[in-house]
Amino acid sequence: MADRPYTLLSCGMSIDGYLDSASGTRLMLSNDADFDRVDEVRASSDAILVGAATVRKDNPRLLVRSQVRRDHRVSEGRHPTPIKVTITGRAQLDARASFFATGETQKLVYCASGTVARARDRLGPVATVVDGGQPVSIVRVCEDLHARGVRRLMVEGGGTVHTQFLAADLADELQLVLAPFFVGDSRAPRFVGDARFPWNQNRRARLVEVRPIGDVVLLRYALSARFRMD
Repeated sequence: MADRPYTLLSCGMSIDGYLDSASGTRLMLSNDADFDRVDEVRASSDAILVGAATVRKDNPRLLVRSQVRRDHRVSEGRHPTPIKVTITGRAQLDARASFFATGETQKLVYCASGTVARARDRLGPVATVVDGGQPVSIVRVCEDLHARGVRRLMVEGGGTVHTQFLAADLADELQLVLAPFFVGDSRAPRFVGDARFPWNQNRRARLVEVRPIGDVVLLRYALSARFRMD
């Protein structure tokens, strides 16, 4: 599939592979230095994608935080922050969420065909609602984003979305940050769910960088021939 954005998956997890706790209180897996690194990756992207569950649970703004980076994007003729993208099967999203209410940039909602009308009633004033198929097809999402001019896509989760991109072999790069502690609770969300992934003992992902960042470690993997070391 050539007509899709270069796709980078970004994730932080515990030593035992969890994205969060099961308590309902957001688990801070990273540190300030790594948050700044993620901000730099965001600033280099054309769009940032998260799943609807992440929008509901974490209420992310998905903005470029650094004024210097925002100014640089503007100097290049771009919006201060990348396009925001989410995927939903049920269209159960609040138009007042920070995802929609912050950032002077386009917001795209790819929803299942059967919920398009409801999603447009609820989110039409704050986002562009796109029919993503029934169920939502990640391939279709990628093709549509490419048609809209997105050439570099950053995917920030959660686990269901990471699983879908990886299982469909639609990721070019994985940036995985390992936090120095365990969660130890099987009720907590994991980095990925069950799936048949293209990478296995016979097709190993290529490790291209290992970087300590304070008390966390960045593992950077090339997942396709399109990988580029920026």
